[in-house]
Amino acid sequence: MADYRTINAASLTEVVRAIVKAGGSTDREAELVSTNLVEANLKGHDSHGVGMIPRYIESVKEGGLTLNGHVSVVMDAGVMLTLDGNQGYGQVMGYEAMELAAERAKRNGVCVMGLSNAHHIGRIGHWAEQCIGHGLVSIHFVNVISRPIVAPWGGGDGRHGTNPFCVGIPRPGKDPIVLDFATSKIAQGKTRVAHNKGVELAPGTIIDSEGKPTTNPRYTVVPPYGAILPFGEHKGSGMALICELLGGALSGGVTAKGPADGRRQVINGMFSILVDPNKMGTGENLAKEMEGYVAWHIGSPPAPGVDHVQIAGEPERAWKKQRLAEGVPVDPTTWEEIIAAGAKVGLEKAAIEKIAA
Repeated sequence: MADYRTINAASLTEVVRAIVKAGGSTDREAELVSTNLVEANLKGHDSHGVGMIPRYIESVKEGGLTLNGHVSVVMDAGVMLTLDGNQGYGQVMGYEAMELAAERAKRNGVCVMGLSNAHHIGRIGHWAEQCIGHGLVSIHFVNVISRPIVAPWGGGDGRHGTNPFCVGIPRPGKDPIVLDFATSKIAQGKTRVAHNKGVELAPGTIIDSEGKPTTNPRYTVVPPYGAILPFGEHKGSGMALICELLGGALSGGVTAKGPADGRRQVINGMFSILVDPNKMGTGENLAKEMEGYVAWHIGSPPAPGVDHVQIAGEPERAWKKQRLAEGVPVDPTTWEEIIAAGAKVGLEKAAIEKIAA
């Protein structure tokens, strides 16, 4: 970690905010994008954090990311809502979509929402946490329209995206449960982070351009491309297919059906179900049964080398506590990419370094 830049969260947020604003975004848009990305870093998911800014700026320059946009309502039936993200910043589209869906779920008890055509919406757990803030249970299926990077089980090349799945459950008075994972063995961004760090991936994680096992992350970052393997073999592959169909097609968007066109944009579709447990009449039962079961779950004797059994969302909270105190580490390659992104929108290196300091 000696070569890393360690930057406090507030300063890192200011760096990203300045770059996004220099790219043409309003103060509100720059705020939503910067706080969302840094929150991902704080939660330990550098793959979805500030390292995405270079790709966002490239997409802006290509015309694949629309600035200062908002979600459009395609269909509103109260309990059912279909939205178009208009290729706008996913951090804005995701926020607006969840607020609209949450209002309907609190009014009607449930909302089934489809969001299509949003630029990269980042860490899906962020949207589950937004729903938790409204006291709602939420389930999310997401697809990714970009370069196909994940092989189907038994396949030898990339055919779909990392296609995340997420569930958020509020726990009154206690830390919530947030299950958020890619249907690939690891998120694509984590291979980028490994490549930038110059470290190998664990065996059995990716294949090379010939479909052979490899540990070199370059096969998911620079051509000739290989692919990430699905988690859980056929189970993860099957779940990725479901996320593609629900997040891509049922949401009102499109599915990945061919190779990428070389552009830097990343388009997400998301199919979400939001439920108010109190409107359902089972809120008290959920809270009681959840506490009993969580106690049973974490009460298992720790395996050798394990401190204690955790619940989904606990590692992210631990990372955030540590990084708020110690700062966010940024590897040298990622930092130089961020500096270069700033230059593309007219921000000099000295100005960015001053903000970071």
